Amino acid sequence: MANSLARSARPLAVTLGEPAGIGPDLILRAWTERAARGLPPFFVAGDAAFLIRRADCLGLSVAVKTCNVGDVATVFPDALPVVETGHAVKGEPGSATAEDAPAVIASIDTCVQAIRSGDAAAVVTAPIHKRTLYSAGFDHPGHTEYLGLLAESLFGVRAAPIMMLAGPDLRTVPVTVHIPLRLVPEQLTPTMIVTAGQIVAHDLTDRFGIEKPRIAVTGLNPHAGEGGSLGHEDELIVAPAVGELQERKIDASGPYPADALFSEAARKTYDAVLAMYHDQALIPVKTIAFDETVNVTLGLPFIRTSPDHGTAFDLAGTGRARPESFLAALAMAERMAMRSGFKTGHA
Repeated sequence: MANSLARSARPLAVTLGEPAGIGPDLILRAWTERAARGLPPFFVAGDAAFLIRRADCLGLSVAVKTCNVGDVATVFPDALPVVETGHAVKGEPGSATAEDAPAVIASIDTCVQAIRSGDAAAVVTAPIHKRTLYSAGFDHPGHTEYLGLLAESLFGVRAAPIMMLAGPDLRTVPVTVHIPLRLVPEQLTPTMIVTAGQIVAHDLTDRFGIEKPRIAVTGLNPHAGEGGSLGHEDELIVAPAVGELQERKIDASGPYPADALFSEAARKTYDAVLAMYHDQALIPVKTIAFDETVNVTLGLPFIRTSPDHGTAFDLAGTGRARPESFLAALAMAERMAMRSGFKTGHA
């Protein structure tokens, strides 16, 4: 418990995200709602001058102050703390440019380094625009993979990061993520399912405080293959993986027909769902709680949350971007940091 209290006393580290998108808008809006929402202290790794310009664009009264990480708690009540990365940001709303890519990457690096040094409790990432980063030479599929690289280079941990979508009443994990649907059957393996199940079980206990997590596993095919008449993948790939998880003393069950697994009654029988592909995991959680769903990266040696939406260039600088998912990401990061290592019952 002492460790949990020590972690909760540290601020959250927030990345700038794509400067031309809504990430900066949400950060500024969150700071204005800090008292009403009971938000923990957080700092932004970025460019104070840019954030001042964006606040003016939005018509928000936000004091912005450059500071060191150690001074965040003192600064936060009166000004948005910014830890400078040394990169000036252009960030015209809706107009992404490769010129800002180094600032985006430096912001991520600075936040993870603050975790490594013990100066921050968790990382909350604003949305990035991968295509812009690619044009500047960024050679990672996305945030998650880059954070896995930082886990190895800064923490010496060979991480296997996976994505969880977490809402108030449902947590889902896609075993395969950003690949075409036609490739899922040939790329899905029992090992992938078992690895994901082990990571989910560990982090539900360590970071969500669930002492004995229950994991439901979907089938790949309609009706979980219906005994082989609708495909054999569930018999040959999914069921053996569920059996291996059970042998490893993990409370896993399935494969279940995905069309019946997300009802209100069914959701009371498990703590998380392992889904076999991207949309099978994301459609139900976004349908049930679109604005309150948080993207959580499991399997890392540090806590990372993110709003479950993209850069929304059309809304940047307009003041119309909804902050609920970003606010939920801040709140969840704080809860995870406080619970890490502190076990409770189902939660």
